[in-house]
Order: sequence, then structure tokens, then C-alpha cells
Amino acid sequence: MDWIALWVTAKLAACTTAVLFVLGLPLAYWLATSRWRGKFLIEAVVALPLVLPPTVLGFYVLTATGPNSALGRAYGSWVGGRFPFTFQGILLGSVLFNLPFMVRPFASAFAAVDQKLVEASWCLGVSRLRTFFHVVMPLSWPGILSGMVLTFAHAVGEFGVVLMVGGNIPGVTRTLSIAIYDDMQALNYEAARQTSLVLLAFAFTVLSLTYAFQRRVMPV
Repeated sequence: MDWIALWVTAKLAACTTAVLFVLGLPLAYWLATSRWRGKFLIEAVVALPLVLPPTVLGFYVLTATGPNSALGRAYGSWVGGRFPFTFQGILLGSVLFNLPFMVRPFASAFAAVDQKLVEASWCLGVSRLRTFFHVVMPLSWPGILSGMVLTFAHAVGEFGVVLMVGGNIPGVTRTLSIAIYDDMQALNYEAARQTSLVLLAFAFTVLSLTYAFQRRVMPV
């Protein structure tokens, strides 16, 4: 087991989940409540990573943030150094690739909230922001929790986007999925088997707990 790769993987998954939680809440609530006729375009953009090959997304992230791009030059002047092949680079790719895994469960949970309860809160003089945090969020928390768990689990197993944007730098961008690929390339099947077994057990445990939780809070 590559423990350094495990640490990078856990950090990437945790940071991805945290960033998407902050960005995904307002976006998902807007998608669930907006009546704008062109909303389907935003929904299509959010769902795009579900059908787009990870290498394609990684290619566009790499070219958009490279040293010859406007974003790359701005990043270099502000922070110094380059954006691709850094942890920040793979974090951006991970956030974009996991966007639908966070936003779609959030939006479904928000859409399921009884609008009469929200309107009753407004009629009592409660602001929209307080209504969101004290009415909508508590009623939606099972879906919110599921979205966060699934996002974390999906980020743990990323390969294509991370490899395209971050390469394979030990301690910086080398995750467990890339470690498995390296072990297979080196014909180190035992190490690849052990790491794969850990990821398999993790994925099965996460999905089992998620489904069990959903059945408990939403019994059939």
C-alpha cells in the first residue's frame, strides 16, 4: 500500500467535497426552484461530466490553465509557478468532474421539500435566508448527506482527470488509482491487487451505508 498516495487521495476527496458543498448548495437550490425557461442549459452543463470522457475534461482544464493561457499567466503572476501538475490543478479537475454527483442529489432533495412549508415560513416574517437554513436544509439533509458521501467516494476513485491535469508526481498528484496503474505497468500485480481490494471494500462500504441510510429515513 502506498500510504503517501492514500494521503493525497483522502485530501483530494475531502477538499473536493468541501468545495462542492459550498458551491453546490446555492446552485442546486436555484435549479430546484427557478422557473427560468432556459434552466435546462445549466442542468445540461452540470450533468455534462456524466457523459464526457474524463480525458476530454482533463484536456480542456489543462489547456485553459496552462502557462500560455490567460488563466495560467494570471495564476503565475499572483501565486507564482504553474497551475497544472499541482494539487490545486487536480483539485480543480476533481471539482468540475464531480459537480453532478453533488448538485443533482442536492437539487432532488430541495425539490422534494413541500413548498407550503417554505411559504408558511415567509408568511411568518422569516427571511428567505433563514428559511433556507432552518426549514429547507433540515428537511433536505438526507439527500444532502448522500450527495456529500457519493461525491467523496467518487473522488477517491478518480483517474483520468487527475492523470491528465496532474500527471504522476509522488506526494503531490499521485493518487491510489494512479498507483494501481503504475503497479500494473511494472507487473507488480500483488501491490495492485492489495490497493484495488482496499478501494473495492471502500466503495462497497460507502454504497451499502448510503442505501441503508436512505431506507431508514425514507422507508418504503
